[in-house]
Amino acid sequence: MWQQQLLQLRERSRGFHLITTDIAAALAQFKPINIGLLHLQLQHTSASLTLNENADPTVRDDFEAWCNHAVAEDSGYFRHIDEGGDVHCS
Repeated sequence: MWQQQLLQLRERSRGFHLITTDIAAALAQFKPINIGLLHLQLQHTSASLTLNENADPTVRDDFEAWCNHAVAEDSGYFRHIDEGGDVHCS
C-alpha cells in the first residue's frame, strides 16, 4: 500500500532548521500504520535535506559556519540568481 502527501513547510530564513515536528505532524494522519518507509523530496532549487541526530544543537551552527566558508555569499560565479540573495541567519 502506498500513501502520498504534499507537506508545505513555512518559510524560513537561510540556515539549518529542525523540521522533525512538521514531519511528525504530517505523518500522524497515517495512523494506524506501524511500520513503513518515508521518502522526502524537497522541491526547491537551492535547498537540501540532511539527516542528523540532535544531541548537540551547536552542530547546526557548525554546518552553517562550514557552508558560509565553503560557499561565500554573493560570489560572482553563481548562475542561479532568480530568487535573489539569501537572508543570513542571526
